[in-house]
Amino acid sequence: MIPARAVLFDLDGTLVDPAGGITGGILHALFRHGIRHPGDEHLESLVGPPLASGLMTVPGMTEELLPQVIADYRDQYAAHGMAASRVYPGIEELLTALRADGRILAVATSKPEPLARQLLAAKGLDGYFDSIHGSAPDEVSAPTRTSGKPHIVAAALQASGKGPQDTIMVGDRLHDIEGARANGLSAIGVAWGFAADGELEAAGAAAVVQSPADLGRLLGAAGAVVGATAREGSA
Repeated sequence: MIPARAVLFDLDGTLVDPAGGITGGILHALFRHGIRHPGDEHLESLVGPPLASGLMTVPGMTEELLPQVIADYRDQYAAHGMAASRVYPGIEELLTALRADGRILAVATSKPEPLARQLLAAKGLDGYFDSIHGSAPDEVSAPTRTSGKPHIVAAALQASGKGPQDTIMVGDRLHDIEGARANGLSAIGVAWGFAADGELEAAGAAAVVQSPADLGRLLGAAGAVVGATAREGSA
């Protein structure tokens, strides 16, 4: 049991299933600029890390194309991707239980902060969180691309008012684990997101859970956390 008083959550792949909204939007933007499909595995690996740095790993991407590709992706995501996204089954029950237990809850995501706030509000999750933290709106700027998840986790930790020993990070990619460790936090990985097999364990996750109910039990949340596993619900 890890009874942390503050819990920091990643967003896409942890709280919300993008349901193809991210990968579809990226493909739309790539195709508009004549860049070929990078392959399903490579495409899914772009969900989680800062978008600018992830896109630069796609064959055919250039620094000159990057700002417009991101702008085209954001337009497509706003028009279609956000509506397609859905809250993983069991997440609202988990958040309710944690709030009832007096935990401080925050979001720490690589998604631009204004877009993260918009998505959380659209899905009815914003009211569960004491603070929401994301990347700067200008994802192409050098400071944003070099700060990454450690900077975002640090901001969420400071806003929580708790120390590293009383705070846990929850996420679905190695960047979440690394961002936590850079700030002296332990991290829990969730198996229903976008990590490759063994990715979370190799990054140093203290535990990897299979469902929100398992996560609630590990955090020692008061009350029952029920529902299907997130992976089953996202099929």
